[in-house]
Amino acid sequence: MVELKSDSALAAMREAGRVVANALAACEDAAAVGVSLLDLDEVARGVLKAAGAGSPFLGYRPAFAPAPFPAVICASVNDAVVHGIPDGYRLRDGDLVSIDCGALLDGWAGDAAVSFTVGTARAEDTALIADNRRALEAGIAAAVVGNRLGDISHAIGTVARGGRYGMPEGFGGHGIGRRMHEDPHLPNEGRPGRGYPLRPGLVLAIEPMLIAGGHDACDTDPDGWTLRTADGSRATHVEHTVAITEEGPRILTLP
Repeated sequence: MVELKSDSALAAMREAGRVVANALAACEDAAAVGVSLLDLDEVARGVLKAAGAGSPFLGYRPAFAPAPFPAVICASVNDAVVHGIPDGYRLRDGDLVSIDCGALLDGWAGDAAVSFTVGTARAEDTALIADNRRALEAGIAAAVVGNRLGDISHAIGTVARGGRYGMPEGFGGHGIGRRMHEDPHLPNEGRPGRGYPLRPGLVLAIEPMLIAGGHDACDTDPDGWTLRTADGSRATHVEHTVAITEEGPRILTLP
């Protein structure tokens, strides 16, 4: 069931989104050569705790997962696309990192992700991150009253395929509100004019994921969570929680 949020609910979700944005910014600031992924998870935990927020990631266990997720961030490095479990891996010069984080505050959820490089950036990684952000921006621009979910999907897919990037099959955005994952599912590729109509109060987590090698195929690590490119090429993941309003799309996960 799709729930349309009231103005007061959107205001509460904005506060949850602000916590997410602050946690992501703190993780990116802390990311440096020699810093471990567990260190970054501790940074995010500190931001959530200071804000009085909980984590929708910690202990989350969907049907596909062999065990509950053990952290408050997903930390995906280089060829890991999404759902990387933070561990003792220490960041190296040139690593491409995607951090996904959520927050629960006063009963409402926020969800966002950012990709960045550590130390000396490869030119191709810089371009990949920029193109992923362009795909996200295109999706957000299409998130207007009168459009449909397919218009957002088509906007994202046009940028991604135009850059000859791959996208993991079956993965995309989702509704969000009282829970991190709500209806509707939002594919990252689709036909314009199709799907659920965009109405005021609908809130979506829009999250394109791009694979540099151009192939869509991915494999899941033995941990049952980490999704990794099958060809070993690098990947990025960026995301914002976005509300559909009469005045246009409202990003709820800005700092």
